[in-house]
This record gives sequence, structure tokens and C-alpha cells, in this order.
Amino acid sequence: MKLCRAGLLLMLFLPLQTLQSQAQPAAAVVAATPPMGWNSWDSYGLTITEDQFRANVKVLHNALMASGYNYAVIDEGWFFFNPEARPKPDTLIYAIDANGRYVPVPARFPSATVPGAPGQASLTWVQPPGAAAPKLNATQESTSFKPLADWVHAQGLKFGIHIVRGIPRASVERNLPIAASAFHAADAADTADACPWDPTNWGVKNNAAGQAWYDSLLSQYAAWGVDLLKVDCIAAHPYKADEIQMIRRAIDKTGRPIVLSLSPGPTSLDNAAEVGHLAQMWRISDDFWDVWASDPKKHFPQSLTGQFANAAAWAPFAKPGNWPDCDMLPLGQIGPVPGYGAPRQTRFTADEQQTLITLWAMARSPLILGANLTQLDDPTYKLLTNRDVIAIDQTATRSGEALHSGNIIAWTADLPAGFPDGYTSALALFNVGESLVTISASFEVYGLDDDTYHVQDAWAGKSLGKLKSIDNLSLEPHTSTLLLLKK
Repeated sequence: MKLCRAGLLLMLFLPLQTLQSQAQPAAAVVAATPPMGWNSWDSYGLTITEDQFRANVKVLHNALMASGYNYAVIDEGWFFFNPEARPKPDTLIYAIDANGRYVPVPARFPSATVPGAPGQASLTWVQPPGAAAPKLNATQESTSFKPLADWVHAQGLKFGIHIVRGIPRASVERNLPIAASAFHAADAADTADACPWDPTNWGVKNNAAGQAWYDSLLSQYAAWGVDLLKVDCIAAHPYKADEIQMIRRAIDKTGRPIVLSLSPGPTSLDNAAEVGHLAQMWRISDDFWDVWASDPKKHFPQSLTGQFANAAAWAPFAKPGNWPDCDMLPLGQIGPVPGYGAPRQTRFTADEQQTLITLWAMARSPLILGANLTQLDDPTYKLLTNRDVIAIDQTATRSGEALHSGNIIAWTADLPAGFPDGYTSALALFNVGESLVTISASFEVYGLDDDTYHVQDAWAGKSLGKLKSIDNLSLEPHTSTLLLLKK
């Protein structure tokens, strides 16, 4: 098989960020390579504060940015005064602005208070005759994430936030005006459509008022300096094509290159063309956590063994600007308030962690960390910063499953001209079983040319010499090997 070449002349002495930059297609492509960075959900759930966020961003900048990790994302719940009350939704207190949009809670994000703007104030309005008083607790805030985004940008990083699709129920109860329009919240809200697992929002109608609502949101986020918007309850459970299209139009109107990330999964393969047209990344499974294997009949949590089939099915759809998302990396220390389970060191063994990163890299998935970076240890750091592994994820021009025989799974990837040290293809071999396997096979078995290759162990950084085939390679249970090849 002839391997594809990107035809890009890359200097071998350049750092990875330069390799990524020169490997990108036209500048107009948003997310020309799989996004890399950190997200607060795995370690902080709904509870992240500004101090915690800044502490993690500092580590992201100092330790990981040089390897390409550059997105810092605040996940769900930044508009809750009392996120610990989520199990009792009627006791939650929201921060919203005068146009009904969620804004950051100043007690949790002090920099969000805009100088000279009014502070916290109870929302008050004249209720129409006979109308019931609002049931959902809310305060009106003139706060903004712009100061925090500016600080992130000053570190050379990019800023992201999470939202759930729709319009706040608290805003609909008060029928607040939609910014820069003649509409009000009730005109846009679809109160027959609620996210099955989220108590905060109503769905949005596919009409002019609904588009005005999303236009108002994205105008606000663009002004804040948002670079990545993760929208939840929209890619599956249920799939909401109309709202994705409205969000896409609203992003385009801002003129800002915002990465649109759709969640949760599993996104249906039937929708591959549509999500590829509308978004840059979308989840291919339900929430992925540090579980090696689980009941295959259950969607949650997604296990590592179960992710192999999902990644293989979606691999043909990966391309510049379109990245099927295997979900965040639950590695290192997870806590103090994980999005799932108790605080812990990842349950994955060292071998399983290497298998995880190898699969994500070969699948060209976004690499978004979930670890508490303030407790980043040396083994996790080394796992996350292997030059060649990251370069496969970021620059491979094609990848996919080449063989699945029993407990042995093999993936291959084509590497671009100028890949470090001139390697032209990658071969990953996985043992997903519970007993040792020994592999002896020609490279042809994996769809590669019948030839002799110079072979490098990507994880060990060790040359294996010239090989005509794989001979007597032993793989312990749950382990993997990643080989770089050139003729």
C-alpha cells in the first residue's frame, strides 16, 4: 500500500508547535489539527473557581504548552452560585444578565466583575396580571469572562467554556428581552423540549426568535474572547440538528474562529456528514472515564475497551477542521470534586494509560486533559509529552484500524513528509485481552508494503533496527506498542 504524503517540507529541528503550524491547511480552517488542552470537568465537576482555574492554567502554560496543549476550558456550572445544590434543582441560584443570558458568578470568578458596573442585584420586574412569580432563584449580574479570557490569552493559550443547549428556564419565567432584537425569551423557548438530564434550560424553537437567542449568546461569547464552545445535550440524547445549525450560523456571524464542540455521545454515524459540516469536534461515545471494561450494553460510563470500536468506525471522518472526539483523558489525579466518582488517582494502570494515549493519538482524537494539573506527576507528564506520539495525533494524514483478530488490534497511520526523523508510517499493536500474546507477522498483514523498514519504538525512543516483519513480539494484557517505520 502506498502511503499518503502531506507534501509539507518541515525542518526536523523545529519544535512540535512549529510542526503543527506548518502542517495546517489554509488559515481559514478552524481546528486544522485536533484541539489539545485541559478541561475542568473531570477534576472539578460543577465547582471550579477562578483560583483553581488559574492554578491549572499556570501548569498548562509552564509544563504542557510547549507540547501543543493550548486550550483551557471551564466546563459546566460556572453560572451557579451553589453548584453543590444540583441534586435539588429548585434550590439552585443562577447568575443571569438583563437579557437572560448566564454570566459568571462573581463570588466564584472575582475578575468577572466589570469595573463600574452594578454589583449583585435581585432581579425585579412587573409581573403581568395573574402571572405567577418566578420559581427559579436568580440574580442579575453585569459580569463577564473577558478579563479571565484576556489573562488566558496573555499566557499564549486559548479560552473555552461549556454550555447546555437552550435558553435558561429562569429567563423564560421572567420573559426577559433577547439582546439586539424585538423578541423575548418566551418567543424563543420550546417548553416541550428539555434536556433529559439537565434542569436549567428549555429547548429553543427553530424560528427567528430562536436564532436571535443564539445570536445574542455568541455575540456575548465572542466579546468575552471565547475560542472554544462546548455545547452539551445536542450531539445525542437527543440529537438536535436545528439547534446545531442555529449555533453554527450565530458563530459565523461573529467572525471569530470559535471551535464548536458537540456533546455528549455517541453521535450517530448517520449524522457524520451534518456534524462535519457544522462543528469541529463531536463526541463519539458517552462520557469516557477511567474504566478498562464495562457492561457492553451500558452506554455510561464508556470504557477503554469499548472505545476501540467507536474510534475505528469514526476514523474515516477525521480531517482538518473535523475531529471525532474520544472524550477527555481521565489521567493523573482526578479531584477534588470529580464529575464522576470519588476523588482518586486514575484507576488506569500505567500500561492502560499508555494504551489509552496510543489509541487517541492513532485515532487523531482531540487530546483534552481532565487531570488536576496542580498535582501533575512526572509519569503523567512524560506520558502526555512524548514528541512522536503527539506528532502522530496532530499531523497524521490518514489512520485507521488495520486488523482485529481476537484480542489483538492493530492500527496504522500515514505520516507527513517532514515527520520527525523521516518516519512515514506508524503501526500500533494492542492486546486488549487478559493473557499474554506473542505476535509474529509480516508488515503486509497490516496493509503496509512488503519491504524492510527502519523501526523505532515511539514510547521507548529506541531504534529496533531494520525489520522485515514483526517477530516474537510479546504483549502483556492491556498493553500496546507503537512503532514508527521508514524504508
